[in-house]
Amino acid sequence: MISLRHRVTRSHRRQRGVAVVTALLLTTLAVTIVASLFWQQQVQVRSIENQRLQLQQQWVLRGALDWARLILREDARTSALDTLAEPWATPLAPTRLDQYVQSGTVRGEAGSAVLSGFIQDAQGRFNLTNLATHGEMNPAEVQAFARLLTLLKQDPGLASSIAQFIAQAGLAALNPRPDAVRPISFVQLDDLLVVPGCTPRVISILQPYIIILPNNTTVNINTASPEVLAASIAGLSIADANTLINSRRQAAIRDLGDLAARLSNRTLSFDGGRLGVASSFFIVRGNIAIRHTALQIDALVERKPNTTRLVWVREI
Repeated sequence: MISLRHRVTRSHRRQRGVAVVTALLLTTLAVTIVASLFWQQQVQVRSIENQRLQLQQQWVLRGALDWARLILREDARTSALDTLAEPWATPLAPTRLDQYVQSGTVRGEAGSAVLSGFIQDAQGRFNLTNLATHGEMNPAEVQAFARLLTLLKQDPGLASSIAQFIAQAGLAALNPRPDAVRPISFVQLDDLLVVPGCTPRVISILQPYIIILPNNTTVNINTASPEVLAASIAGLSIADANTLINSRRQAAIRDLGDLAARLSNRTLSFDGGRLGVASSFFIVRGNIAIRHTALQIDALVERKPNTTRLVWVREI
């Protein structure tokens, strides 16, 4: 009788122990599931928040880009020259947007956004599109680019290699053949990676001095760097280029006759068709920071009489 009672008691204890363990396991499973749901919800909320902030950044930068285009149109209306002393060339320092709107007009994170940027004359750089015209290499431009490469301590032989690729791309565009493999179209500097010898390091070194524009252009002698000036004017040294830059700070170069007068004491030869004092293409860079996120864009703007157009826009 006692033995039976002990057996029943042990059985009940085992059952209670199993029930307790089962309850603990179920509780742990429930807590894990709830925690996972909360975690997924947090991830989704953060993802939506980041998307919202990115959308706000894109809209702010779009407005800044429209503002830059307006400045460029107004400049063309009032001036026949493009120089670094004009309003468009003044960078926008980091600025909180709520300093320029009425209280309550901009709500949320957009009101605390910090915007900065600048406009840069794209024709102050060496335009690689000039290396070839209608599918044929331009020897004078190839020589000028080789001089620029030498000044930057890079292989001058790259000038011919890049010119050949650009000429091939231009020839393919003029005479498209459906059955032929089309060469790459050169739009961004990263496209130069297809050229043997153009490594990311080389492109990084050249980037401040070169650009790829949709068509052939002149070099603006009022905005070009000493290196680009020395490369574009045969026989002009870096020292002479710096002297010319100091001169244009005092007064903008009005035309090529003015340039010749300022270089009259030097024996130089330059092609007037390759140099100019005004520009049609500009680079606009915008930076926007909202809370913990930031976005930067570069845009190429072509300025035409009474209007502007976006050639390309890319996020960096």
